[in-house]
Amino acid sequence: MTELRGGYTTGACAAAAAKAAAMVLCGAEPPVCVTLELPDGEAVEFGIINARRIEGGAEAAVRKDAGDDPDITHGAFVVASVRWADDGALRVLAGEGVGTVTKPGLQAPPGEPAINPAPRRMIKAAVRTVTPRGVQVTISIPGGRELAAKTFNQRLGIEGGLSVLGTTGRVRPFSCPVLREALRCALDVAAAAGVTAPVLVPGHIGERAAQRHFRLRDEQVVLVGNEWGFMLDSVRERPFERLLVVGHPGKLAKLAAGEWDTHSSRSSSAVPLVMTLAARVTGRPAPESPTVEGVFAALAQPARAQLGDELAREVQRALEARVRHGQAVTVGLVNMEGDILGGAGDFGAWQ
Repeated sequence: MTELRGGYTTGACAAAAAKAAAMVLCGAEPPVCVTLELPDGEAVEFGIINARRIEGGAEAAVRKDAGDDPDITHGAFVVASVRWADDGALRVLAGEGVGTVTKPGLQAPPGEPAINPAPRRMIKAAVRTVTPRGVQVTISIPGGRELAAKTFNQRLGIEGGLSVLGTTGRVRPFSCPVLREALRCALDVAAAAGVTAPVLVPGHIGERAAQRHFRLRDEQVVLVGNEWGFMLDSVRERPFERLLVVGHPGKLAKLAAGEWDTHSSRSSSAVPLVMTLAARVTGRPAPESPTVEGVFAALAQPARAQLGDELAREVQRALEARVRHGQAVTVGLVNMEGDILGGAGDFGAWQ
């Protein structure tokens, strides 16, 4: 089996470019590479393109390498321009090709650049390794407006370009035939290790939440990506007694709608389903939001918990119908911070 090559997120590329630009701003020779510390503490080297002084500051670029993931931004240039800020603040702004948030419910508030909190922290931390002074950092992605037209950004309320995402700095390749073989192997490893109750998660958010809330062995947790239909069919073929699924409802609600490939380019938004369910649970119109996270955030307790539990039950029913092998399914829904939103089933096997 050929191993898929991983890559780095747009946020990590932006942070590396910002560090290189800050070095030039401070008088260093333009670097051809920089070392960036990712959120997990690992140091990674990024190649730098065209680091140079410009009028009033400096800039540098990184060409994004998403590895073998079918990422629309693979090969794009992520440019950081920096200049001194007299007030001592460290600000991150959106330049050409980076969108602006126009609707509530996203991780950045309306009017702010569509640069999520984790990439912002990475950019600021990278600059702070170079200088303690106030710096204005502008992140640009040439051609980003055109690339964004091929995404759901405008529907989500991101105008003018792409969003800068990523929580770990890494891109793990998903949704291709070679990955399916790797996923099948992960289930085989779990079965060979005596695991009878595996935990399936869409990605990093679900993985961290599962490790935080439950007592798990390393072999128990299997990353699914978007390959839910394939993985659930594979689960049927193995001697597992029960199954725990943990993840964000923006992904998992799609399973309740019968969409087993949850990639954003090949599945529908989960927002309409969640809004319909919220209206049914609360007895009043659901709050308007471009994201599932926003729908939940707009509800007060106990309505939020009621929606979380009801949606978890809907997902549970869909999963059990797909598995059709007598394996009990438990579902835990979490928000972007990994806090529990709702659940369905018996969690005893993992506590």
